[in-house]
Amino acid sequence: MNLETLHREQSGRVLATLIRLLGDFDLAEEMLQEAYAVALEKWPVEGEPSNPRAWLVSTARHKAIDRLRRDRRFAGKRDEIAKAAPASAPHASEIASEADSPDDMFPDDQLRLIFTCCHPSLAEDAQVALTLHTICGITTEEISRAFLTPVPATAQRLVRAKRKIRDANVPYRVPPPEDLPGRLDAVHLVVYLIFNEGYFASTGDALIRRELCAEAIRLARVLCKLLPHDAETRALLALMLLHDSRRDARVTPEGELILLEEQDRSAWHADQIREGTALLESALRSGARGPYALQASIAALHANAKSAGGTDWPQIAALYNALLQIHPSPVVEVNRAVAVAMAQTPLDGLALLDAPAIREQLAASHLLPAARADLLRRLGRRDEAAEAYRRALALATNETERRYLRRRLTELS
Repeated sequence: MNLETLHREQSGRVLATLIRLLGDFDLAEEMLQEAYAVALEKWPVEGEPSNPRAWLVSTARHKAIDRLRRDRRFAGKRDEIAKAAPASAPHASEIASEADSPDDMFPDDQLRLIFTCCHPSLAEDAQVALTLHTICGITTEEISRAFLTPVPATAQRLVRAKRKIRDANVPYRVPPPEDLPGRLDAVHLVVYLIFNEGYFASTGDALIRRELCAEAIRLARVLCKLLPHDAETRALLALMLLHDSRRDARVTPEGELILLEEQDRSAWHADQIREGTALLESALRSGARGPYALQASIAALHANAKSAGGTDWPQIAALYNALLQIHPSPVVEVNRAVAVAMAQTPLDGLALLDAPAIREQLAASHLLPAARADLLRRLGRRDEAAEAYRRALALATNETERRYLRRRLTELS
């Protein structure tokens, strides 16, 4: 595994462990960068260590202890770090043989970190923003787009959240069972948004960041083991499995976007569809009626339809109506409008998209003009569709989506 791949797939887990050891978000992030710099210098000469993740943690920890030795203000913190991981401990190359499992060496620090960030003393938007930034390396700009908030406001939110966790000495652990309900909604949202950023990457050349999708599914499985009787947790895992089952059919080998109705359903992963559908049915029998159960029900109707034409769009539209009742969101409004357009007529869907409230809330997002453009194209209103596609193209930040929008524009012209 080269260093770039390691950073993309493992940096969140390494950083979570360092935050536990160092007790400081900013110091952990800085020391991890220093460890990467050492790796860039040493690995090409000495070879990659047998356990790269352990090597990075150990190197960053040693760097932190060296830093704190030079700073009297952190004398107490240095002693804490030495207790958690003694400075005299052997280097990772010595403590991590090829037979060692990284998961044996590092318990699920990411889940501990999620629960730490989702402490009820923080506002929920701050909980979610901090966790996404730390666990996934999702940038301030990407988080701002997810929350439809200005970048400076998001940056300040991250700074305040880190400070509050440090000053309040929030324990770095999964809370006891009696404290779980107060944090579970935020934890669910974090895991869902990790998956969402992987499934619809907001920036970059690729539409899908598979490492984020896989990590979100892994975390949801851990949550299901931790909370085996929580129906909405099962529904969340079901939702992600059903969506992820389509990953190989969503883009061409050349990286071009393929719409759901045009996808090769034989390329969908039947094992994930079966597992996701079974989890959903179990969750519904247990009384799950929350946002993830409703979204998973929508995903199951898509995943189990034999063809695009056989999709039960009236039922999907009804489920979006129910979702809006408990989880109002402009993005859900757009999805409902598309479902109504498919269940009834494009004109009916367009009327919903042109509601002033949606236009105001999604003024900076490409989702609304892209959806309008598609419905206008279906109605044969080519000039209006082209204008909407141009608007969407100006706002889109993912290159795969931008290529799709350009292709539609070319087809119209």
